[in-house]
Amino acid sequence: MAALTDRPAVGPNRWEERVPGLRLARSYERPWLPKDIVAGLVLSALLVPQGMAYAQLAGLPPVTGLYTSILCLVGYAVFGPSRVLVLGPDSSLGPMIAATIAPLLLAGGDPARAVALASMLAIIVGVVMVVAGLARFGFVADLLSKPTQIGYMNGLALTIIVGQLPKLFGFSTDATGFVAETRAFVSGLFAGEANRTAAVIGVSALAGILLLNRFIPKVPSVLVLVVLTAVAVNLFDLEAQGVDTIGVLPQGLPTFTIPRIGWGDLPPLVLGALAIAVVALADTMSTSSSFAARRGERVQGNQEMIGIGAANIAAGAFQGFPVSTSGSRTAVAEQAGSRSQVTGIVGAVVIALVLLFANSIMQYVPQPTLGAIVIAAALSLTDIAGVRRLWLQRRMEFLLSVVALLGVALLGVLPGILIAVGLSILNVFRRTWWPHQAELGRVEGVAGLHDTESYPDAERLPGLIVYRFDAPLIFANARSFGETVRELAEDDPDLRWIVVAAEPITDVDTTASDMLQELDLWLNARGVSLVFAEMKDPVRAKIERYELTRTIVPEHFLPTVDAAVAEYQRQTGASWRGPEEPT
Repeated sequence: MAALTDRPAVGPNRWEERVPGLRLARSYERPWLPKDIVAGLVLSALLVPQGMAYAQLAGLPPVTGLYTSILCLVGYAVFGPSRVLVLGPDSSLGPMIAATIAPLLLAGGDPARAVALASMLAIIVGVVMVVAGLARFGFVADLLSKPTQIGYMNGLALTIIVGQLPKLFGFSTDATGFVAETRAFVSGLFAGEANRTAAVIGVSALAGILLLNRFIPKVPSVLVLVVLTAVAVNLFDLEAQGVDTIGVLPQGLPTFTIPRIGWGDLPPLVLGALAIAVVALADTMSTSSSFAARRGERVQGNQEMIGIGAANIAAGAFQGFPVSTSGSRTAVAEQAGSRSQVTGIVGAVVIALVLLFANSIMQYVPQPTLGAIVIAAALSLTDIAGVRRLWLQRRMEFLLSVVALLGVALLGVLPGILIAVGLSILNVFRRTWWPHQAELGRVEGVAGLHDTESYPDAERLPGLIVYRFDAPLIFANARSFGETVRELAEDDPDLRWIVVAAEPITDVDTTASDMLQELDLWLNARGVSLVFAEMKDPVRAKIERYELTRTIVPEHFLPTVDAAVAEYQRQTGASWRGPEEPT
């Protein structure tokens, strides 16, 4: 498994730590160059069609996908710590970008304003990521738990697929939102709006990509289908039959541009940028950990944030839009023999050459093929096996996954990500609010004390209850703890000691402290002692700082549960008995 590390940069290596591209330039080995060049050429064949397809998914002109790809590859090569990760336009971010900028567009959807908004969005995402990386906030990626990630990505895939179906069948709709888009697609289909020729191209391209990915994964399926469908459009003049194509791209490289937006646009852009940053970070951490583990490398979480931030700022300054790590493109680069970020630089150079000297190379690529590329990418986002595993292993987390899916599909991408993050946090809080609690007993032939629910025949000591509370003791669960202990005391008139197995209790806050003081006084009035065993030193220090030892005497804090049981037996002479034996 990949190790996570983020040692602060000090001394003469500081710049190399913060700008890994410098370290790469100094340590680069000449034998790597041929492999990096080949991998870069292979990668560029994927970057060009995917970049344009994902730009359209974000509601932007196709050429902006190429601008974005060039600059983000260069930005990450300079500031990114991983040797193999490939950044670029991403299918999971496209709907989030569209959802952020669409409400801000003026009537008619001016493409220039859309590009300006998307570029500013990328810059804000980049600034957020760089600042968070410098502040060592890499832990933010943990805000999305695995079940909510699965639900979010499945919901995202569903919305992407439904949104691309009209393009796949050669027509368009003005509907927005999963339900409206579904209704509009079905209505258009039955109304005969679909173009049969375009539908054949789109469905064939999708089937071809999926089949090649399934049976011949080493073949660049996207490139193959782009070439085949473009040749078919040109050879049979399918444009005359109503098949839309990309057309000739603008010639030349993007220029440095400061996006011009209004102050009123900033709040929604910032909100969208925060959501995009969380998704991009979670995606990058999981992808980088996976590839680093296979290569025996370390993942530098905070520097990854800086690298992604730099890539987004670079893209935004040159008419691009937000980017993230791509697992599929990274896998392609690695399989092609990539040794370093020079692979990305080669890919960026190839795209630049296409824009400068071969801008008409994609003019016959049909729009249904771009729709097929996006749908194939969306299908790769789904995790049906993960949903099935959640159903079999933990129903509550399965329900969280379903709610996250419905949030994305029914409320939209940005509300969906907020719901996913909120559900992850609430799930953690739920486990703390209602933790597992157990009464412990001795089981013959098994060392230690164990949950009497799991072992109903466990033996108990008369007058003693050993109680375990599996959570920090805080304001949210203090009342539950107190009520449970009072019920235990009331149910056993001969009770003399309640021993709390405190090893799982990692914290005690002031609310819980007040509860413990009242509880101890209540128990003492009934001749029952409240005893703690295996309490951690930091928690014991808090207990003393709260001055709880004025009511709970120091002798009632014992190092282990066994020591507490032995002390009780020494004082009372009690012996173990089965659950049904009389006292």
